[in-house]
Amino acid sequence: MLGEYRIEGRGAAEIAASVEGAVGDGRLEPGRLLPPMRELAATLGVNPNTVAAAYRTLRERGVIETAGRRGSRIRSKPATTGREQLHVAVPPGVRDLSDGNPDPALLPPLAPALAAVAEAGDRAPVLYGAEPVEPELARIARAELDADGVPAGPLAVTSGSLDAVERVLVAHLRPGDAVAVEDPGWGRTLDLMPALGLRTVPVGVDDDGPLVDELRRALESGARALIVTDRAQNPTGAAVSAARARALRSVLRAHPHTLLIEDDHGHGVVDLPVHPLAGGTRHWAFVRSVAKAYGPDLRLAVLTGDAVTVDRVRGRQRLGPGWVSRLVQRTVVRLWADGAVDGPAVAAAYRARRDPLVDALAERGIRAHGRSGMNVWIPVPDETGAVARLLHAGWAVAPGARFRLAAPPAIRVTVSTLTEQETVPLADAVAAALAPAPFRSYG
Repeated sequence: MLGEYRIEGRGAAEIAASVEGAVGDGRLEPGRLLPPMRELAATLGVNPNTVAAAYRTLRERGVIETAGRRGSRIRSKPATTGREQLHVAVPPGVRDLSDGNPDPALLPPLAPALAAVAEAGDRAPVLYGAEPVEPELARIARAELDADGVPAGPLAVTSGSLDAVERVLVAHLRPGDAVAVEDPGWGRTLDLMPALGLRTVPVGVDDDGPLVDELRRALESGARALIVTDRAQNPTGAAVSAARARALRSVLRAHPHTLLIEDDHGHGVVDLPVHPLAGGTRHWAFVRSVAKAYGPDLRLAVLTGDAVTVDRVRGRQRLGPGWVSRLVQRTVVRLWADGAVDGPAVAAAYRARRDPLVDALAERGIRAHGRSGMNVWIPVPDETGAVARLLHAGWAVAPGARFRLAAPPAIRVTVSTLTEQETVPLADAVAAALAPAPFRSYG
């Protein structure tokens, strides 16, 4: 089937992952025609609706395109651009709550810290061969990691969270390997998997983090790695609770060869404690970026993990960028030392924008999720229709397809700049967008 490649799977998610993995590593090239749904269903011995669901997922992710009776084929554009195209064009006058950015008003000014670092005349220039991690940054970061119960391990500095995740995956996995990912989850992480030739195994998420039984099934089915967001999960706002962390660690201990990657990007803007999972597997990595609290343009994350993992990451860095600018590292140290961000106050500000919206939606009979962070996730019956109706009403929100694999339709609302006066009008607009269309009789 399809030359030398045979699509496999029994469920919609498995079939979609089979196609997406083959696209990612080049076994299915752009423009290749896929089998008709009924033909593929007969070959796999599954219901045609299962194949239809798999194809729908692939279309939403931008992997395939369908042209009516001419069938479905692999998109001519690479799969890695699929989710980037699922954005909302925001017309003038429409309130944009779709971008996922922190509130600029809550980010510290960088000029004073940059100026202080530039004016420090007692430091020799950093030359080739110097240590890649600023000693004071390592000291402060390690102290905070210790306080939060993250196991001891060496440190590396990367250009943000996604850079760290990619480097850790490449350090251990090979094309064709399966990775358990949160579903819904961060769209760029989901795009990264096929770009690396890896297969995704979706693991459902509730307000307390990844679902235990789904993680167990993913690992028993052969997933070699797990990526978890500890707090402020994008897009749902989930935060791993203490009880959930204990249950997840128990599952991981039964699969000690699993590569565990934890993303704690909410550090500094979330008022819930972190409950690390690290310690139950042989290879692990724990990542903290400064993007949400100090500004995305700093492009800096601290990574710790087991000695083998961190050594491989740092070794590969030496063959590429070498290191993350020590000037940037010193700037972050200065921001930390100056107390440039009042973490509890920032977390309280985001909670004061998030919780009232969740409550207002609940009053209108709409269930929403937003335990932490700056996003609210709202399940909807018709994602495309809800986004369009809200846009018409003056509100731009993100379509859930940017963040989903097998999860049901939803929309994501970024509340980072939402004002108190906007909460009720937005809740009313969401309720109207989700209301059933009035019945019209033409008899």
